Amino acid sequence: MPETGWRGSPEIWIDIAYDTLITRGVEAVRIQPLAKQLGLSRTSFYWFFKDREALLEALIQRWRDKNTGNLIQQTQAYAENITEAVLNLFDCWLDQALFDDAFEFAMRNWALQSADVEAEIEQADQRRLQAIREMFEQFGFASQEADIRARTIYLTQIGYVSMRTHESLTVRMTRIEHYVRVFTGQSASANQLKRFYHRHSASLG
Repeated sequence: MPETGWRGSPEIWIDIAYDTLITRGVEAVRIQPLAKQLGLSRTSFYWFFKDREALLEALIQRWRDKNTGNLIQQTQAYAENITEAVLNLFDCWLDQALFDDAFEFAMRNWALQSADVEAEIEQADQRRLQAIREMFEQFGFASQEADIRARTIYLTQIGYVSMRTHESLTVRMTRIEHYVRVFTGQSASANQLKRFYHRHSASLG
């Protein structure tokens, strides 16, 4: 008999695959266990995806759109000067809706097992670095200096991700002003910092 009733949606299959990738790694992202967790039959999966590889590709696309897409968008957000631009980029490091650290860590672990995912990571790194470099160039930094500053910002943050560094919001906020000065050679204005802290529910005091 043909299956009847609710079969889920592409999004819930991607969501459970995401949760599994984050908590257990890519080897655990298997159709039957995911179906069991969702309380659905295995055949429900095939209404939305051709096979496991299609689900994994959907996961990769979610990561591309979220972490790379949002990072690039933040480098292109309106800013009056480079310090404001860098604070826009810093939004990624404090807002999981913009940049998902756990997803990034899981993807980089996956890349250790897959040449294809490793290539995805390398391409993402280059796209992100280019966007940050162009952000500096937009505010008058020479190409080589823009490249070095972009690498300093980006590789520092990827170090945070790779080392799974956890800091309280309070601790991280006390460092923001200093990071801006180190990364740009300039100091953010009091108003820029105030707006940034407000966005992330902190205060100057």
